[in-house]
Amino acid sequence: MTEEEKINGESNYSASNIQVLEGLEAVRKRPAMYIGDISSKGLHHLVYEVVDNSIDEALAGYCDHIEVTINEDNSITVQDNGRGIPVDFHEKEQKSALEVVMTVLHAGGKFDKGSYKVSGGLHGVGVSCVNALSTHMTTQVFRNGKIYQQEYECGHPLYSVKEVGTTAITGTRQQFWPDATIFTETVYSYDILATRMRELAYLNAGIKITLTDLRVKEEDGSCKQEVFYSVEGLKEFVRYIDSSREHLVNDVIYINTEKQGTPVEVAIMYNTSYNENIHSYVNNINTIEGGTHLAGFRRALTRTLKKYAEDNKMLEKAKVEISGDDFREGLTAVISIKVAEPQFEGQTKTKLGNNEVMGAVDQAVGEALSYYLEEHPKEAKMIVDKVILAAQARVAARKARESVQRKSPMSGGGMPGKLADCSSKDPEECELFLVEGDSAGGSAKQGRNRTFQAILPLRGKILNVEKAMWHKAFESDEVNNIIQALGIRFGVDGEDSKEANIDKLRYKKVIIMTDADVDGSHIDTLIMTLFFRYFPQVIQQGYLYIATPPLYLCTKGKVKEYCWTDQQRQKFIDTYGGGSENAVHTQRYKGLGEMNPEQLWETTMNPENRMLKQVHLENAAEADYTFSMLMGEDVGPRRDFIEKNATYANIDA
Repeated sequence: MTEEEKINGESNYSASNIQVLEGLEAVRKRPAMYIGDISSKGLHHLVYEVVDNSIDEALAGYCDHIEVTINEDNSITVQDNGRGIPVDFHEKEQKSALEVVMTVLHAGGKFDKGSYKVSGGLHGVGVSCVNALSTHMTTQVFRNGKIYQQEYECGHPLYSVKEVGTTAITGTRQQFWPDATIFTETVYSYDILATRMRELAYLNAGIKITLTDLRVKEEDGSCKQEVFYSVEGLKEFVRYIDSSREHLVNDVIYINTEKQGTPVEVAIMYNTSYNENIHSYVNNINTIEGGTHLAGFRRALTRTLKKYAEDNKMLEKAKVEISGDDFREGLTAVISIKVAEPQFEGQTKTKLGNNEVMGAVDQAVGEALSYYLEEHPKEAKMIVDKVILAAQARVAARKARESVQRKSPMSGGGMPGKLADCSSKDPEECELFLVEGDSAGGSAKQGRNRTFQAILPLRGKILNVEKAMWHKAFESDEVNNIIQALGIRFGVDGEDSKEANIDKLRYKKVIIMTDADVDGSHIDTLIMTLFFRYFPQVIQQGYLYIATPPLYLCTKGKVKEYCWTDQQRQKFIDTYGGGSENAVHTQRYKGLGEMNPEQLWETTMNPENRMLKQVHLENAAEADYTFSMLMGEDVGPRRDFIEKNATYANIDA
């Protein structure tokens, strides 16, 4: 965009475009209502809210560079080269438009349809929410050749907007210090921010996002920095997600069009795996629960592929009925649409409800896929052959499930024999512990509260479903025991489907409890891979947890204390041993089986004392890439990952 176009844009974007919906008072009292939560997730959401404003400027055509900096004091700076927030007088509010944007909830240009056709941001609370949850915030606007500034404390302006200098650039610079009295975590993770910035760069081709961490110095003395920039957008995104899988077809089937007034961008790849990996976005928001755009995509894919296969008489020899699931096995796709007024619904408000979008995506994908198949008959045959194999495997999976249900020794109610169930039948209060090893399982059974805690011991490492054909999971005793115990079914009304049905889930807390060592971590990952690939709804709805048994029992005389970290252990030594390690007796727990039932209950199972880590699906595309890289066939990327992270991780904890 030229400077002249930018200036014209500035003249059309002024105080009259800023509409006020409601005040800011409740944000500090109930922060979780506005940003999701007050842990690490909410802390990082503050950055996303500010960056979303810059992305909106980019989508409107006025910005192509966003700089995000983690400062040495753990504050955040975000600067863009957009038009700059308007600073002229807002008639209704009787103050500068900049002050309105920064101090009034739901005030901003995105509510005025003339300013932004579409805008991102899941909660739509805007930068004023960030301001309210920061002890200090400084805003600088570069506009009209001048620098305007205002500072705030806990959302309250310290002075009126003032000119502090002149400039040749345009844009907005925000710096904020998150309030430690509100957030339980105040240290920013470079990797979490990098993941989101990478995603935004792929979703918005042509926008450069620079992430700098002033807290970390590289060997050459420079600060840690990455630049995220994508020329081809979703084509590069789908290749990144699929980079550790073997490609069935090397082409990316790419669609970038507008149908019925809705911009639709889709990238599709087929690989040799047995999973379906579709990642959908609306206005840069990851719609992890899908919605109408995903339904339109699936409908078009099934219809178009089936018609091509039938027209070319490719299904006659298969002698098996093809279902929608079969067309999506080994598929990786990213769907990104832009909607002026998205309607979100579902458990986590990340399911798109706009009905008009289904037809737009269906039409766009149907047309482009038909054209691709006709133009690439060799690749089309490979895809259809893969579909037929998937159908045959699905039938085998059904037979394996039925066979297992007939043969396996079940306790009352069709449950696995090894399951020690709880007496309560209310899923809301019931917990299932997936416990590594029979000895630890025995301790857990004795130590638990039998009213609401169930125990399922697992023998050894469960099947790595990342490398296995779909039906092989149902031939694995340990995997099948987990599925049976949870009450998960696949398909609805007897229909063959890979879609997990968790309507009859028997426990609303599923807790992975393994040893605090490398083997335990591997088992954690195997179980999480199973959940992510076979029944991700359990993760999406927040039902999956990891137990954290203590690493040490420290004693000095009659004083005993369990320690979960080396820092806690050192504190005990400093407090009771005068800093001398020899003055304190330390017992290192290598495995759960080393604890007696009372200790296991007291440290790891008692809801009043235990520490549970909830498994979040913060970024499904990144999780997809990570699971396929860590658990797949390709050794190279996994080795690089371990070498990069081993220095930071305590691999024995």
